[in-house]
Amino acid sequence: MFTPQGPTFRELAVQALSSVEHGYDLLAPKFDHTPFRTPDAFLRSVERALTGMGPFGRGLDLCCGTGAGMDVLGTVCWESVTGVDISAGMLAEARRRERPGGPSPAWVRCDALALPFGPVFDLVVSFGAFGHFLPRELPGLFEQVHSVLRPGGRFAFPIMAPARPGSPGYWAMLGFDAAMKVRNAVWRPPFVMYYRAFRLDDVRRELTRAGLTVELHALSEFGRRDDGSPRCRMVVATKPGPAV
Repeated sequence: MFTPQGPTFRELAVQALSSVEHGYDLLAPKFDHTPFRTPDAFLRSVERALTGMGPFGRGLDLCCGTGAGMDVLGTVCWESVTGVDISAGMLAEARRRERPGGPSPAWVRCDALALPFGPVFDLVVSFGAFGHFLPRELPGLFEQVHSVLRPGGRFAFPIMAPARPGSPGYWAMLGFDAAMKVRNAVWRPPFVMYYRAFRLDDVRRELTRAGLTVELHALSEFGRRDDGSPRCRMVVATKPGPAV
């Protein structure tokens, strides 16, 4: 993270003491040089899985950041692709890194909890953004996704299996979340980012309550844990009805 291209410790500290929106505005020019950007291995794995389900017409990248996930949509969608994010700075970087090929992307600044669209999308994806939503916000978030999907449309995203209790990854995430809770208890505005708040059982329940049918697809490239379960899955939630 602390490379010549990435943010300095001071820059990260300033970001962490900002709101989510302003923090990402500050981080945007160097975001692609941090571990927070979704690794290409995840993007390509999801792209391969969605290719087998598509093609799709219109695609939406929810909380698109600097647009890495838009490359996935550009491959699997033939009609249009749209990226939404609350950070103007992240969207500016996304526009700057646009790549030729596929549908010309549209960029919209908005809150994911108040999407300005009707039911026009065949596919919604999201990568690495759900830690910015508190558990109590998931019903509203998934209701928004349901509202912008066409009948038969799909909402797809990867989710990693939780770290084994007692492992270094487990303690790292536990420590990060504890630090964020302390930060938000003593400092305003809050910066919502929790690694352990997005749990598969809760996600399946809330997606179902939002009226979506949920399937899980193992992303085999990431292997399996000792108990045989996948290390990474793609959640695919479908809006009932015949595809348009």
